[in-house]
Amino acid sequence: MSKHIAVLTGAGISTSAGIPDFRGPDGVWTKHPDQMSVYDIDAFLHDKEAREYSWRWQKESPVWNAQPGVAHKALVDLERAGMLTLLATQNFDALHEKAGNSADVIVNLHGTIGTSHCMSCHAKYDTADIMAHLDEEPDPHCHRTLKYKGDMPCNGLIKTDVVYFGEMLPDGAMEKSMARVAKADEFWVIGSTLEVFPAASLVPCAAQAGVPITIMNMGRTQYDRLATRLIHEDIAVALPQLVRETIAAEQ
Repeated sequence: MSKHIAVLTGAGISTSAGIPDFRGPDGVWTKHPDQMSVYDIDAFLHDKEAREYSWRWQKESPVWNAQPGVAHKALVDLERAGMLTLLATQNFDALHEKAGNSADVIVNLHGTIGTSHCMSCHAKYDTADIMAHLDEEPDPHCHRTLKYKGDMPCNGLIKTDVVYFGEMLPDGAMEKSMARVAKADEFWVIGSTLEVFPAASLVPCAAQAGVPITIMNMGRTQYDRLATRLIHEDIAVALPQLVRETIAAEQ
């Protein structure tokens, strides 16, 4: 019976893939606080200009264009070895999906840019399709025809599945994460400053359940005292190494 490992990832795993973090000293929002409005739900709902800016900004941002790095791929190896039971992520860059981790283990705590939905009829969209037509339709609306409207298009607002400021986390995301963390043999935190709640509360949840905690982050976090193992090294090097060692120990 192989070891079960639950993982929480934050911005630090994606900085190695070319995505700047949002809240660090060189973070996007630290340097350009005005850009936080890109993910403001009130502005998005009520201001056409804000919506167009939000869509354009997301299309041109490194988040949309990035490819998974070696650290993301290491977690695919961990899943293929049958050891990864949870991959909860605070990132909405969809890089875990792009790398090849499965929907069985991924929980996007802050949503994902990979998919979108109509805010009226809840039709699902692949964000790539919307981005491909953004020049013709800078403020995307739903084209689904509705029988009860005499086959007229729904015309509701389309929004990416990123959790905007002012929105709730995806239904059941924290509950599922907490349940899997509590049942794991180990809990790894990779590249999270552990400043954003409720995601950060997974660490005390693991500690309470007696699950050994590894925190891999360049800077300190408020929960370092709860960790069994602290790794302050480059994630692109340290995570693949940790995964190789963990898999080898089970063989």
